[in-house]
Amino acid sequence: MSPIESRIQVGSTSLYSRVVGEGQPVIVLHGGPDFDHGYLLPDLDRLADAFRLIYYDQRGRGKSAENVRPEDVTLASDLDDLDKVRQHFQLDAPVLLGHSWGAVLALEYALRQPTHVSHLILMNPGPASAIDFAVLRKVYLKALGPDMDRQREIVASTAYQAGDPAAVAARYRIHFKHALRRPADYETLMATMKAGFTSQGPEGIVTARAVEDQLMRDTWQAAGYDLIPKLRSLPVPTLVITGDHDFIPVEVATHIAQAIPKAEFVTLEDCGHFTYLECAPQVRSAISSFFRQPR
Repeated sequence: MSPIESRIQVGSTSLYSRVVGEGQPVIVLHGGPDFDHGYLLPDLDRLADAFRLIYYDQRGRGKSAENVRPEDVTLASDLDDLDKVRQHFQLDAPVLLGHSWGAVLALEYALRQPTHVSHLILMNPGPASAIDFAVLRKVYLKALGPDMDRQREIVASTAYQAGDPAAVAARYRIHFKHALRRPADYETLMATMKAGFTSQGPEGIVTARAVEDQLMRDTWQAAGYDLIPKLRSLPVPTLVITGDHDFIPVEVATHIAQAIPKAEFVTLEDCGHFTYLECAPQVRSAISSFFRQPR
């Protein structure tokens, strides 16, 4: 089946969307926060035989960057955009599937609009608190070791600061060096990301990076940021999926799953941060089992 592309008007700009598949509607929230949906393809499309997957590039990222000032993109605007996507497709209560940062966005939305979410699928979720973000940062720095110096050199370079796609790709080769279990999957992801950076171009990369900085200030870098206490009253059935080789410590996902009353927690063996790519059959099995459970 061929994807259907369209644009959704939001203020002075529009959001790019891509819809594929049939069945229960699932709004897909990509990670980053400076990425777009492209890194999820084609692997996540495997679910299109059972679900209607609604991808969109979040404002200021990918194909949703036209006429966007980074300073105008905030957590609040991202949540408002998500609601506009839901309304555009005339969905009362879709499934939200968030990967990494996208899982945080999904949680923020569900806490505000629980009646407009039927289920949550949180895939390799980012931290739900500033404390867990600090834990992630500590583990990340230790894992990179000497490679951190090389990454800092790249980030400080003129080429990287200007959004040169080759420099950005070189940085992310280091950033995700310990994020995947198998070298072949790592190379597949790096090729996909490099193509995405090239397509995005320097201006788009710099815009997305500035958006990321603002969203970080709104969440993980904000003093006292903590969704965990709020999640204890979240009524939405939730599936939390992580990998035992994820570069995000497993306790990050554990804390989320333990807080949500109707959460199911699955840790996949020999799998890293990109479970939909690395362990596609196991992810499919976990999702199928989740939706078979009586509610």
